[in-house]
Order: sequence, then C-alpha cells, then structure tokens
Amino acid sequence: MQLLDVTVAERGGWRVVTARGQVDVATAPQLRQVLQEQQYEPARRLVLELSGVEFLDSFGLGVLVGGLRRARTSGGRLVLAGMSSRITRVLEVTGLDGVFELADTVAEVVADDPAG
Repeated sequence: MQLLDVTVAERGGWRVVTARGQVDVATAPQLRQVLQEQQYEPARRLVLELSGVEFLDSFGLGVLVGGLRRARTSGGRLVLAGMSSRITRVLEVTGLDGVFELADTVAEVVADDPAG
C-alpha cells in the first residue's frame, strides 16, 4: 500500500499537483521532490490540491512552507486548494492559514486568475 500518491496536470495555465494519502515524516520527501521539480521553471504557478490528504504532520508543513518560499523567491505562486477541515485546522493552529493563499477548489483558482 502506498501512503502518498502525487500526480501532476496542467489546467488553465496552472500546474496542478494533487496529493492523496498521508504527508508525514516518511512521505514528505516524495512531495518535496515533486514540488521542487514543478517549481524548477521561473514564475511557475502551482496549485497544490489537498482534498485527498488525510494526515499532515510537521514534516509535511515544512514541505509546504519550503514550496511557498521557492514560489515567492522565483516570482511564482503556490495556492493550497481543497483542504479538509482537519488540514485547515492544522494550518489555523500553526498560523499558516494567514501565510498561504487558500482556495476551496482548483477550479476557483483557475477561474479567479485573469491570466488563466
């Protein structure tokens, strides 16, 4: 059984990274690698779709923060979409809900972007 499944697709000028499963000490490096690969190009616009993520620990949070840092450094964007109430709560408790761009769905991000 795979603990984390990550897929990548293009949608409306955005790169959509969809994660399903658990993002923890064992799987965070896998998500980090995918995000780094997708953020290789300057000004890359990424949506990280998290509706299928059941668990996110401090290692997973570190991956998200690292992805946001890379996006800001390169002039790109990283938007988190589709979080469950459990994941949203983790972001609220850590204060990261005020740091990340958050959206209910990927469609919302693509539709709200005049460039997309």
